[in-house]
Formats: sequence, structure tokens, C-alpha cells
Amino acid sequence: MTATAPGGGPAVLVTGGSSGLGAAVVAAIADAGGRPYVLDLTEPTPGVDWLACDLADTRAAEAATRRLAELAGGFDGVVTAAGVDRPGALVDVPAADWERVVAVDLLGTAAVVRAALPYLIDSGGNVVTVASTLGLKAVADATAYCAAKFGVVGFTRALAAELAGSVGVTLLVPGGMRTAFFDGRAEQYRPGADAVLNDPAAVAAAVVFALRQPPGSAVREMVLCADRETSYP
Repeated sequence: MTATAPGGGPAVLVTGGSSGLGAAVVAAIADAGGRPYVLDLTEPTPGVDWLACDLADTRAAEAATRRLAELAGGFDGVVTAAGVDRPGALVDVPAADWERVVAVDLLGTAAVVRAALPYLIDSGGNVVTVASTLGLKAVADATAYCAAKFGVVGFTRALAAELAGSVGVTLLVPGGMRTAFFDGRAEQYRPGADAVLNDPAAVAAAVVFALRQPPGSAVREMVLCADRETSYP
């Protein structure tokens, strides 16, 4: 996270930075002396610059990314932590809900990175995309989420090859975390009482480590999960 903007620390865009892993990443960046900027539907921690944005609207996501980059004076890093899910059998999940998962988790990720690339190339910055252990291992009743997160894995690996020598690219594969991500689900799709979930702050610390890699060095892929994570390997 080498600072490029005058008078401040490195500027890092975090999608989904108002809750869950995204909020933990925002806090970790600020603690490390960086300047987090957030794209989300809800307001992040007071004092953090942000724009309200529905990442399912990819053109709006691109425009919002550029607006925040202008405000920040460029970006040194991007973390695509935003994610949604709608578990259920394929025939039972409404098409609009199914497609929204893919739009936010995969297409929104690509749109934000696409818009941020000119700034990251200028700064020699780093991108961290957030997939999931369900981007490596498929499970029933998760066709939308697995399709999106498998897509993030492929997108990020191809992006790393494409940007080698100009922008650092890291694929983050987190397991289940103690966040509100599972709230509001049917009981069968929530972690059981004996589930061991990871602390999002621990995952956020790994994100900061990846962002701090200097030009010429990249953490290509990281799996971060509780040591008793059932969805990995």
C-alpha cells in the first residue's frame, strides 16, 4: 500500500465495506494508516468516504468507482468484499434472485476492477478479490453462489496473468466467518450451533498483508478459514 495521493496514506477502495468482512477490512486499512473508501448500499463507519451503489448495476458501479477515485486522488488498492447469497434448490430460487447473486458477486467485482485499473496501473497498486471456499468446492442448493464464486476464481487467475508486471493481484478464498452473512436464512442454510467460524478481523489482516506487497511481489492466492472449516478442502 504505497501512498500516491499527497498528504495522506494509501487510498484503498473496499466494496461492501459497511458490514462483515468489508467493514473489518476498512478498519484494518485505517489502523494501518491507509484511507479506505467504500461502495455499499448502506453507510459505513462514520468518517469513511463512501458512495451508495448497487453493484448489480455494473455501469453504476463503474461510475461510482471513478468518482471515488477522483475524490481520493487515485487508488493504491481495491478489495472486492461485497457479496450476497440466495441459497435454495435451482428450481425454487426466483430467477431474479439467482441472477442478482451472480451480478453482485461476479459481474460487480469485474466492473469495479475494470473502472479502477487505470488508477491502479498509475500507482502500481494491488487488487484483492474475495471468492469463497465455495468457489473451490461445490455444494447443493448453492448454484448461484458457487457459479459466482467459481467465476471470481477464474476471473482473478486470468487477471493476474494479464496484469503481471503492472498491478498486483491476489485471490482471497475465505471460509465461513462470524458475520451477519447468514442472518435471515432458513435454518437449514445457517451454520449449526457447533460450527466453527473464523474472525473477520483475522481475514482482514491477511488482506492488508497482500495490499502491502511492493511492486514486483504478489501474494497470488490465500485461503483463510477456521482450522476446522468443513468446506475446505
